[in-house]
Amino acid sequence: MSSQVSSAAATSLWEGGRSPYATNSKKFGMWLFIISDSLTFSALLFAYTYSRVSNPNWPTPFHFSPSIIFSTVMTFCLLSSSLTMVMAVHSMNHGNRKAAGAWILATMGGGAAFVVLHLNEWLNLINNEHVTPFENPWGVPLFGGTFFALTGLHMTHVVIGLIYLAIVCQAVLRGKFKAEDVEVSGLYWHFVDLVWMFIFPLVYLMSARIH
Repeated sequence: MSSQVSSAAATSLWEGGRSPYATNSKKFGMWLFIISDSLTFSALLFAYTYSRVSNPNWPTPFHFSPSIIFSTVMTFCLLSSSLTMVMAVHSMNHGNRKAAGAWILATMGGGAAFVVLHLNEWLNLINNEHVTPFENPWGVPLFGGTFFALTGLHMTHVVIGLIYLAIVCQAVLRGKFKAEDVEVSGLYWHFVDLVWMFIFPLVYLMSARIH
């Protein structure tokens, strides 16, 4: 009898429905999105790495000051926003909606600062250095295309994340969303931050001009 009960319980975990694989459906859906999106970024990172390795004259245009310092500040803003997102999830799990909303707003502040700094960097490269997705005065034309493709796709994800967090924040403050909804939005935000931790060393630090 007990074996039949345990067998039925084990089977129910895999039946899907509202909680596929005994996981909240929203969280499960977000994990599927993250896995699929990881493949996209992996392909772009691989293409960038291949282009860099196969071109011995790949440019190293980023001086320590201000380029590397500037990109480090951008990284700090994004990593700090991950910490505030953790605090938002923690507050929501303890039923403190007001604090959760405040932490989500702080997360959005870090993300917005990242976008503003990134756009400023883009404008400097385009207007002052004359680097575009189709032109590169430093030599290898692929540098501009791969740089703007990688950073542009990532910045698009950050902007989408800001919109997503704004929706979650207003719903939390109005008492509509649950803790799991904040946690799911946190998964997306942490994924965006994690992707940047691959882009930052590969695109910026490895392209720093030493001399």
